[in-house]
Amino acid sequence: MRCRFGRLLAAAALACAAGPASAWTDHTLVARPALAAMPELKAVPAIKAETLEAFLAAEAPGLEQLLQREEAWARAQLALYPPRPEALAFKAGGAPAELRRRFIAALRINPGLPLKLFVQALPGASVSGKSALPWTEVTTRRRESSAQESVFLQLRAGDAVAPLDVIATATDEPDYGMDIGLWQDNGTAYGKTYGFGKQPFGNPALEFASQAPFHMGFFHEHPIVYKAAGFLQRTYPEYCIHLWQSLAAYALQTGRPYWGWRFAGWALHYLEDLTQPYHASVLPGVSVTHLLWINAADLLGWHQPKKQAIILVSNRHLALENYQYRRMRSAYLRHDDSDALIRAAEDLSTDAGREAFPDDAVRARISLESSSLARATDSVLELSLPAKYVSDPAYILGETEPGVDIYRVLDQSPPEARAAMTGIVGGLQRNFGAYTRAFVRSLLARAQPSPQR
Repeated sequence: MRCRFGRLLAAAALACAAGPASAWTDHTLVARPALAAMPELKAVPAIKAETLEAFLAAEAPGLEQLLQREEAWARAQLALYPPRPEALAFKAGGAPAELRRRFIAALRINPGLPLKLFVQALPGASVSGKSALPWTEVTTRRRESSAQESVFLQLRAGDAVAPLDVIATATDEPDYGMDIGLWQDNGTAYGKTYGFGKQPFGNPALEFASQAPFHMGFFHEHPIVYKAAGFLQRTYPEYCIHLWQSLAAYALQTGRPYWGWRFAGWALHYLEDLTQPYHASVLPGVSVTHLLWINAADLLGWHQPKKQAIILVSNRHLALENYQYRRMRSAYLRHDDSDALIRAAEDLSTDAGREAFPDDAVRARISLESSSLARATDSVLELSLPAKYVSDPAYILGETEPGVDIYRVLDQSPPEARAAMTGIVGGLQRNFGAYTRAFVRSLLARAQPSPQR
């Protein structure tokens, strides 16, 4: 019984990853207005772009110590943290290419990530006279990536750039392949050495599935869920956020602001992922009682309820992202800054009480708030969208009708359905913006330059 229930929950967790989608498709579209609403960030003067090799050459001894402290923190604070093998510990000294190799290995991220110097232009923005990078030069992913629709503007070392542009761009970068192939059973040479063990859920042969345990946090499920499927607790956004946050603070304190703001954007990505209910709840809208019933039916040989539940949660996850992404992209292309989702991201009205970002905020506040909204979000999707997209298990969103635009679909729905979707997604975007700003305020408070500099 326990084993079969665990398999059901593993399938549900994979459905929450919703195929190749991430928690929010193109974080930059939401992060940019959220961050632009911060006077304290807009006041930070322009900085100079810097290659990773230059940053490492200047700061290797300090980074060696910092990464030792980070490893000690993770081992002490995260119960199921897979320790980094000692052979991967970062060491100072050596040629720039060797320093880069060691740094990437110590961080345990995909060594194929290009890490070029660039900023992302918003849809519809004028890019006249600026050099664009092909999307294939910023991501390792070659299929099903929103990067194909984005415009990336090339930077060169020494170019002046606004911190706002750097951090907003970097919020989407972890979805460009950073966490792909890291597990022992992913078939990559680096995954066999990184020490993360076998992928806890999802198909290890599928590219998109391998990043899911780093971008999801199932921290608030019923105890019976963890008893049956303890592997659901092997999710690591807290580890990712703390690592990049510490690197960001260090870089800012030591006078390397380009990498300070870029690391900050990477930390924000995982934080922002958890404001999406389908990344904080295994099966939104499905009670534990119903889960047990589905599992019992599966044990008795009636597999259809399980298959249907998995398809429906995947379709609703994808519908939510599709709607949010298509609506925001459309608003930018129309130069409509008054769109409700953009206004929600920049809304400062709920920022009070979110000035700090303690270590426990990821679990105790962000994912808790998001998981508490899971049932309402699922209900609005079910009631507001045409049934074939969210209630028909014979329909696979993104496959049955490739290129479907849920935002345009909703244009044909009654006003009350459109209002309900605006309300629930706008609320999620408001949380996204508020927690994004709380993180940055906390970082700015920590980022005073070191007195030795």
